[in-house]
Amino acid sequence: MKAFNIVRFRVKPGHEEHFIAAHRSRNLGWSGFRGGVLVKTGARSYCIVGEWTTFQKMVEARPKMTEMLNTVRNDLEDLGSGLGVTDPVSGHMVVKLPGAPKRRQKKSRAKPRRRSRK
Repeated sequence: MKAFNIVRFRVKPGHEEHFIAAHRSRNLGWSGFRGGVLVKTGARSYCIVGEWTTFQKMVEARPKMTEMLNTVRNDLEDLGSGLGVTDPVSGHMVVKLPGAPKRRQKKSRAKPRRRSRK
């Protein structure tokens, strides 16, 4: 069953460029990682959403995720309330929401090709 992890961050003033570049340049290649996105949610506020083939694969990758975090830890502000620099949550996918229906492509009205006479 697919799983997702979501992590909230707040970046220190003047550190956003480094934080974004660090994520853009990563080739994670972690077993079970299907991909993810870095989302800007406000002024200096970001979330990462990762998709995993299984919850277990995500758990197994946590040490590697911590290594990744350590490369940008100095870019992050403490979130307060005892959270530290991240606010992570994760879990199994329960429902996949459908997207908008795909638009049908119009058939082209190209002129038929003429056969060449030889």
